[in-house]
Amino acid sequence: MKQPDNLSARPRMVCALAGALTLALALPLYTSSAQTPKKKTANTTQSAKKAGTSAKSGSKSSKSKSASKSTGKTGKRRKYASKPTAQSIRLSSAFVASANLRPMAQQLAATRSAAAYAGVQNYAAAHPGEGAAAAYLALGHAYAQDHRPSDAAAMFRRAGAAGKALDDYADYLGAQASLQANRPADAYTLLDHFADRHPDSIFAATAPILLANAYLQSGDPQGAIRTLKPLADAPVGTKADFRYVLGHAYQLSGNAAAASEIYRKLYSQLPLSSEAQQSRSQLQAMGQPLTAGERKSHADQLFNAKRYTEAGDEYHEIAKNSSGLSTADLNALKIYEAVCDLKLKHLSRRDVEHLPDTGDDTAALKFYMLAEISRTENDASGHDAIINDMVKRFPSSRWLEEALYSGGNMYLLKHNSQQAIFHYTTLVTLFPRSTYAPSAHWRAAWMNYRLRNYSEAARLMDEQIERYGGGIEIPSALYWRGRIYEDEEHNFGQAANYYRALSATFTNYYYAILARQRLAVIGNKDKVDPAPVLASVHPTDIPDLSPELPEDDIHLIKARLLANASLNEFIGPEIAASPDSPEWGALAQAQIYVSFGEFTRALQSMKHSGLPYFALPIDQVPNIYWQLLFPKPYWADLVTDSQRNGVDPYLVASLVRQESEFNAGVVSHANAYGLMQLIPSTGKAAAKKSGIKHFTTNDLLNPAINLQLGTLNLKQVLDRFGGQAEYALAAYNAGDVPIRQWLSSNDYKDIPEFVESIPYTETREYVQAILRNREMYRALYPIR
Repeated sequence: MKQPDNLSARPRMVCALAGALTLALALPLYTSSAQTPKKKTANTTQSAKKAGTSAKSGSKSSKSKSASKSTGKTGKRRKYASKPTAQSIRLSSAFVASANLRPMAQQLAATRSAAAYAGVQNYAAAHPGEGAAAAYLALGHAYAQDHRPSDAAAMFRRAGAAGKALDDYADYLGAQASLQANRPADAYTLLDHFADRHPDSIFAATAPILLANAYLQSGDPQGAIRTLKPLADAPVGTKADFRYVLGHAYQLSGNAAAASEIYRKLYSQLPLSSEAQQSRSQLQAMGQPLTAGERKSHADQLFNAKRYTEAGDEYHEIAKNSSGLSTADLNALKIYEAVCDLKLKHLSRRDVEHLPDTGDDTAALKFYMLAEISRTENDASGHDAIINDMVKRFPSSRWLEEALYSGGNMYLLKHNSQQAIFHYTTLVTLFPRSTYAPSAHWRAAWMNYRLRNYSEAARLMDEQIERYGGGIEIPSALYWRGRIYEDEEHNFGQAANYYRALSATFTNYYYAILARQRLAVIGNKDKVDPAPVLASVHPTDIPDLSPELPEDDIHLIKARLLANASLNEFIGPEIAASPDSPEWGALAQAQIYVSFGEFTRALQSMKHSGLPYFALPIDQVPNIYWQLLFPKPYWADLVTDSQRNGVDPYLVASLVRQESEFNAGVVSHANAYGLMQLIPSTGKAAAKKSGIKHFTTNDLLNPAINLQLGTLNLKQVLDRFGGQAEYALAAYNAGDVPIRQWLSSNDYKDIPEFVESIPYTETREYVQAILRNREMYRALYPIR
């Protein structure tokens, strides 16, 4: 079971480390490193197209043409024009020819055992043509994973000779293996005019980089420059590997100035890439070390990415090795290094107090660190004194913004509503455009509700709806404003208006379910005109979801064929290469994964699609989408074990979906195992109670055992909290002790108020998600 942080703050870019550094060191953190793209010339565009570097891979001639979208209700069948081409027919034949290969290839990818290799080799021998080609691709891929590049290259060559359906994969992956085997001449042959031979390939954009590497490996930097320079303004030219290879080619050709310019831009603009560190090493080897300003900018971006160890080391090295820095520069660097130590919990109050005093924003940063240490030391009065001083001295510093949000969270955990409201309200007042502002504003509204300051809570909730209309807090604001209308103002008509707006706009959200329950209670009496604030609640645009796929799309067919060969990591990129894939890509990818039992990856594909499933009524989404979003693997065991232990099977299914996404083999960072994420000690205790002898921790990776023990454990948690699912789920996520502390105040009007009052963001969202998904499972799969 996952243990949350003290309080999960909304992810955001933290404040800028803007300081006193001169020498071009005053670059603030969290400025975008993205550059304005250069305008393409006609020649550049043509070069990019020739190399396959257009924004959407694939030539126009290969695009899957779909008929006009359906204009009616979501889920209406979309008609795709059925015009098979010679290429789609060849690919479909290859898919059929290699269908029986799939289980063997998937086993080879998973185990890479001698028996698995032999099985696929035997298949290749028995199925000449496209079946053999797919088998040799599977073998080559497995050999590459086993770091046997010569064997991999040999298999890819055989794949290219046996069939044509995936010859771009045979050529590209074969070239990769040849380079790893130090045979650049073979790579030349495979990559020669790659984009012309394979215009629809997903590798058309990156083949020039591989070819340039072949030139470099054979000692021909000019050949690499000729290959890459024409593409410098194309989209591929923005990639780290492209830039680095071109810079290295210039370096080896003797053009140090061109190499240096590329390396420096790569280091500063793409600091998180491995090529950035390689660029730094090359600059040092060339005798052209980076300036203090360049290194500071790089360190700032590492800090932005929460790579505090690397950022702190960089700040330290700048101060240690850069001559000519002013005292102000050195002082600022010490403070920047210290804030990295703070994030890594390696800093004490004494360390901060010994930091230099400065006259710029780093002084606010020092105060921020002291406030954080006061919070850690549970020194509320000391913390408040620092905050008050910061408000007076640094009212516009983003370090004050950070300190206010952190302080509000501290008092939220302490159940000190008045102080939490002060911190959150001050933040919204001083920093109305802050990324934290919507969350802080809602928490101030909720704290007022908990204090029974209903008029102020109502004002703030309506303000939340108007001011932050697209925020994640809106369902909460609509529901609880409706509750104030219903419970305190006895304006049942307006309460119903809020509940209906919530139910219509966020149909399958946790609070929409509660809203419909309230509507069932208050009925349709006392109808009144909707409050003006509800005009800010906009319904979700209904996407055109169809259960049909463009069966003649070459990228879709290739993706299915790749699954036969177990080249699974290329399924998503291949589908994305189709120009029309935004309409159907998530569905296609998920269906492919499910076809070989990968329910977890299918679920993840659907989740990551960005489609607003939960804002739509169930009957407006094709059933196949719901089945992929709410899968039923291990269903028979799940239902049997749930019923044996007297727990709701739908609750168990929803919990498994939340905990492991049905990945029976997952082990979390918290050392929780399997479907229901049981820690070993919990599993051992449940096994003993169940009479399972010779139990080992690895037994928890057996889905049948995990469900047997997990449902028993869930029943025990439910029993400890009187059978109340909300309490039990919160305890399952956060542990029993915090839940009993939260319940000790005993001042919650009802269960929903308890749920909204959970101070751990992760736990609150966890409880709400499982309860929402339980209703989805219940609606989709009635147990008879």
